[in-house]
Amino acid sequence: MTLLRFLFCLFIFIGALAAAGVLVLSILLMLRFPPLLVAVVLACWILNRLCKLLRASGQDNPTRNPASQG
Repeated sequence: MTLLRFLFCLFIFIGALAAAGVLVLSILLMLRFPPLLVAVVLACWILNRLCKLLRASGQDNPTRNPASQG
């Protein structure tokens, strides 16, 4: 059981290192190619607007909430 826990923790550690490496690499690419930075900022802005729109439409229609339906 301890060997399985060790392998699980090892895979989590390797995954975290890989994620950090991908994050640093993507930041370096965005700094090297400014159109990529513009595209990422635009995508984040569109996602933010979409989330606000969906959140507002969910609050306007309380009948769609399954918790309120007894």
